[in-house]
Amino acid sequence: MGQALSLARLALGQVSPNPAVGAVIVKDDRLVGQGYTQPPGSAHAEIVALDQAGKDARGGVMYVTLEPCCHYGRTPPCTQAIIAAGIAEVHFPVIDPNPRVSGWGKEELERAGIRVYSGEHEDEAREIIEAYTKFITSGRPFVTAKFAVSLDGKIATRSGDSRWISSDESRKYVHVLRYTSDAVMAGVNTVLADDPRLTARCCSGRGGAARKQPLRIIVDGRGRMPLSAQLFSQPGKTLVVLGESVTAEKKEQLSQTGAEVIELPAKAGIIDLEQLLKVLGKREITSLLVEGGGTLFGCLFDKKLVDKVVAFIAPIIIGGQEARTAVGGEGVDKVADSFRLKRVSVKKVGDDLMVSGYTGE
Repeated sequence: MGQALSLARLALGQVSPNPAVGAVIVKDDRLVGQGYTQPPGSAHAEIVALDQAGKDARGGVMYVTLEPCCHYGRTPPCTQAIIAAGIAEVHFPVIDPNPRVSGWGKEELERAGIRVYSGEHEDEAREIIEAYTKFITSGRPFVTAKFAVSLDGKIATRSGDSRWISSDESRKYVHVLRYTSDAVMAGVNTVLADDPRLTARCCSGRGGAARKQPLRIIVDGRGRMPLSAQLFSQPGKTLVVLGESVTAEKKEQLSQTGAEVIELPAKAGIIDLEQLLKVLGKREITSLLVEGGGTLFGCLFDKKLVDKVVAFIAPIIIGGQEARTAVGGEGVDKVADSFRLKRVSVKKVGDDLMVSGYTGE
């Protein structure tokens, strides 16, 4: 199962709205087939592994990281292919949260006489499909807030300088987060201050060019997006979200950069983020990585729209009352009402500490 989970991670960010799944087939203590989910419309992990195994699949044991599907979607049911191949035993960690599958795939396999076991490496498997689970049950993307801060909680000096708070290793890991996300979002203030590219580089250690860049999303309620921003010239697609009051001239100028421009309701220059998440869900964006700035983070936290936090804490002190902090917005009145992360993990990345956790159960 460990090998199947490793394979599943290779599909993260590349196969939405399908879940990232890995599959391994073993027979007589030999690995005879393996694979992971291919882009939508192509083979699921089970089919890739079965094709590789060929006749050796008969009587074999399949380890797959999610309950095999049993319905017709873009491709035929995996359960039927497993049964036809003569697999004798199937292991999977978790039931598929999709109501069209949930438990039915397991039942179909058992009716065909296949021995089915579930629950092995459940926590790891659930983390891999966390974005898919949120999307399939709510129609909205899974939102991860990522930021880097000093020990005293600053994201920039009083002059606005922020390069570089985090270590080289932390910044490399951010490219992994981008690569495994469907979309990366930032507020216009971040573009004005840092002129970021918001692309996945280094390909999360896989070598070569990334197969797919995440969709870049810029939230700009007042139409301040600079036409010279370097992200317009980067590979992949850019979506600029403007408030409805932005002039037609500015909308046309942004469209001429090659970016897609949409309008959403805005109040005092703040885009309706709940509406934006609904729009992204309809576009089958399942995972959204938010990279700043403080105003955007503040709005997301105030409206309880963040699912996960990944914070890099650098061993430096910046100081200064006017130095910016990571999260703006209204905040809370009492510490007791603050967002306390659950299932927290702490990892050393270079000289930094990476703290990650979830806002919900």
